[in-house]
Amino acid sequence: MPRLPLPGRSRAASAAAAAGLAAAMALLPGGAAHAFTGANHEDITRAALPWEPVTLTAMADAQAGAVNANDRRPYFDVGPLHCDNADYLAPRYSAGYPRTRDEANTELLACIRTSVARFRGAVRAADGLVDADGGVRADQSDLSTPCAWDEKPGPAKCAVLEQLGRGWHQIEDFYAHSNWSDRPAAGPVGLGNPPGLGRTDHPPFLDIRRYSAMKDADWTRQAREHIPEDLATGCYPDFDSTGVKPADCDGRVAHNRTLNKDTAASPRARTGDNFGRATAGATAEITRQWNDFKAELLAAYPGHGRGAQMVCALVHDDPAAACR
Repeated sequence: MPRLPLPGRSRAASAAAAAGLAAAMALLPGGAAHAFTGANHEDITRAALPWEPVTLTAMADAQAGAVNANDRRPYFDVGPLHCDNADYLAPRYSAGYPRTRDEANTELLACIRTSVARFRGAVRAADGLVDADGGVRADQSDLSTPCAWDEKPGPAKCAVLEQLGRGWHQIEDFYAHSNWSDRPAAGPVGLGNPPGLGRTDHPPFLDIRRYSAMKDADWTRQAREHIPEDLATGCYPDFDSTGVKPADCDGRVAHNRTLNKDTAASPRARTGDNFGRATAGATAEITRQWNDFKAELLAAYPGHGRGAQMVCALVHDDPAAACR
């Protein structure tokens, strides 16, 4: 759902949220909407994936799909799971901006790191879909019982979908929360109207498959080099990668007031075709991420055609029958 300012919280609630942050980040080595609405995540994901209907619904459904699992607490309050707080304005637009380019990069890299970790987890979980001889395991690929998205042991197909969905959510959010694909409104560019990059290509720093095979320090260094000077995502009052939660976003490029394109009525979405550009970019990106994941399964599990059978099991609703 779209990110709205959070009300004041009690000390106990704040402590619980901080504990949730620690637990969520512990699952992600190295390191809310405030997102497209669940319906927009669903539309993007359905458009991106050529999957059969039951499996596609398990991934994309606005209320119960894996791609929307990060919009439930405690994940909702963890900024890197939504690519929040990588805000920055260069001195030519705002002298004395309270965040440095390096601080903004740190938050964006923390977001990318969550997707890299989930990609690795999905590749590992896929091993359970197929037996040693390449036969699809019916008990591990059946979706007749809905997946829980609770990160607890369960059927391998649920595990793969959860890892992919939780890794793709923030990639989709990147397009809604950043100025990568959008354009500024008419008038002076500055705090209330940050620059827009107007890009239509895939961000080179979202090369998740390649990064997954590298040491975190190595891909982080490479990704940092590809981040444009004027790239920003909005400040949102959730926990950043260091565990800090801003009381507000005054004096910063704000998610709620300024940059988000979570819905067609969001502030930045009302300029030109910014909403359409964000959704088109996110759709193309998820198609790329799925193709990269398929390629990784084929490369990681070549024996007895196991990788191909894993892909088949993921896209079909009755893989035990369809993937003989």
